[in-house]
Amino acid sequence: MHTCKRVVPAAFRGFTSLSRPRTVRQLTPLSTTYSHKRYYSVAQEEVDDLSQPSHLDAATHPSTHARLASDAQYLLALYPRPNLIFSHGKGPHLYDLAGREYLDLAAGIAVNALGHGDEEVQQIVADQAGKLIHLSNLYHNEYAGNFAKDLVGTLKVGDKGRMGKGTKVFFCNSGTEANEAAIKFIRKWGKHTAASGASKHNIVSFGNAFHGRTLGALSATPSPKYQAPFAPLVPGFSNVPYNNIEAAKAAITEETCGVIVEPVQGEGGIFEGAGDFLKAIRERCDEVGALLVFDEIQSGLGRTGKLWAYEHVGVVPDIISVAKPLANGIPIGAVLLSPHIAEIIKPGDHGTTFGGNPLATRVGHAVFKRISNPQFLSHVQELGSYLKSSCEELASSTPLITEVRGVGLMIGMQLRDSVQPQMFVDLCRERGVLVISAGNNTIRLVPPLVLQKGDVDKAVKVFEDVLGEMESYIASGKA
Repeated sequence: MHTCKRVVPAAFRGFTSLSRPRTVRQLTPLSTTYSHKRYYSVAQEEVDDLSQPSHLDAATHPSTHARLASDAQYLLALYPRPNLIFSHGKGPHLYDLAGREYLDLAAGIAVNALGHGDEEVQQIVADQAGKLIHLSNLYHNEYAGNFAKDLVGTLKVGDKGRMGKGTKVFFCNSGTEANEAAIKFIRKWGKHTAASGASKHNIVSFGNAFHGRTLGALSATPSPKYQAPFAPLVPGFSNVPYNNIEAAKAAITEETCGVIVEPVQGEGGIFEGAGDFLKAIRERCDEVGALLVFDEIQSGLGRTGKLWAYEHVGVVPDIISVAKPLANGIPIGAVLLSPHIAEIIKPGDHGTTFGGNPLATRVGHAVFKRISNPQFLSHVQELGSYLKSSCEELASSTPLITEVRGVGLMIGMQLRDSVQPQMFVDLCRERGVLVISAGNNTIRLVPPLVLQKGDVDKAVKVFEDVLGEMESYIASGKA
């Protein structure tokens, strides 16, 4: 094999070698930043050996660095990103400008349910782009109504007419916009139902939640790192610990107009809402006349192996917000409102210029029909169980993973507190596997729903090798 130098990820800076019982190449830092002027080739035999870094950031071609330097003059830097540029993808794989293949277990942060380069999506986009892309909501289009009908038709109906006949759909452009709309709708509900002279505007959310970055959605996202730069936020929000029944009951009062909760938390670290917890919230909302909003932006639409995450516990909300996989990457979001809420929302109460446009709703409808197919959902359940059990087996062999949790293809590997998730992310990427982190020191696995068992096997083998290197690094005392 050829020895290949690389830039060490931030978590490895100052460390000059890795040792392990099996053969591991010696790695030497070139600099302390991700800016390079030299290009190093990688032998093909190294590419085929999953235990060896073969997609080194330091091996990025000079033309890519030049392009990134040019882009940096004009793009606002809000995301820490590695020095590579993806050019295309197919299924669960992505390819960079150098033609290197990556197994994508992030799926655009749980967006690309059908993977990349899907032929049906490609054909629909091309055909519709030649007809109509945008009309605005001043006019009807031929796709939105049928799409909404099929969305509503898959809902599990609850008591008191929740999600039953008369449920309405509002299309928007993103998950944050869906939650922002939901917040406005429950605020109007509070005004509509409050006794004369009474206040009913408070909204309850939960610890580790992530509902978006607009001021309203951010106010329901109780994370200091997200909220602090933009305080003061929208008043009338409170939050209590997730899965804490007594705290939730105490927080939901006669002044509460709504409660927003993720049935399975994504950004917060892949935590499932306990059945008794979600049921208790439902009951308490009914007692005080508050609405229950399920944020299924990440957990909905097949991600958990069921079309809707709330099906796992049988608790039916008043409102559901959805987005991420709804059109496989074409921006779209939606809010589903039970009849008793829909009937109080009037023209002019809310709006969107781009939401529900012909392109997004036509693509979304086609994607939704495929995801909602029982055979497709069965595949997600099977692969999700296989991925989780494979990760649990891996966790049993290393002290660095303390827990594996999640459902369907929404899995979190909890790393030990002393371990930096970014180290794991960087080393996996350099072996051609893309993963992302989440809160609470968690590695988040939210791959395309078209993943196959062979992909899982490859990923877990990379995880094993990466964890071995990390163990050696920590054992060296340099962590």
